Amino acid sequence: MNRRRFITVLGGAAAAWPLAAGAQQAERMRRIGVLMLYPENDPEGQLRATAFRQGLQKLGWIVGRNVQIDFQWGLGDADWIRSAATQELRLAPDVILANGTPAAKTMQLTSRTVPVIFIAGSDPVLDGLVLSLAHPGGNLTGFYVFEPSLGAK
Repeated sequence: MNRRRFITVLGGAAAAWPLAAGAQQAERMRRIGVLMLYPENDPEGQLRATAFRQGLQKLGWIVGRNVQIDFQWGLGDADWIRSAATQELRLAPDVILANGTPAAKTMQLTSRTVPVIFIAGSDPVLDGLVLSLAHPGGNLTGFYVFEPSLGAK
């Protein structure tokens, strides 16, 4: 490489270096809202929350580093669910996990834009949560316990 070309390349690299350094930004913190139809001190609810966090961690989502999880704990009466759904939406989550059909139905009525993943106890098609299992439509998707004996698993 001749001297003139070397100086041109070196000068170009030196000029671009601050731009490249500025482009390296911290990973964006994602926010997940969780409507948990359990009291916060319920062992089953805590077991589910722990399994959820561990599953996310296995996929590279680390609480406090690149994801924040906002739990709304409580019993499933309609007033509480509406209040919890509104609170979650105020926090501007990237996605909401609705644990239970009542929470999913409330989210369906509350937001048409935030993606909602539900865990339903009954058939989501019959309950009107999705159009079909193959093509849910809207902003809700998820799964339900097809065989009740599998629910605890």
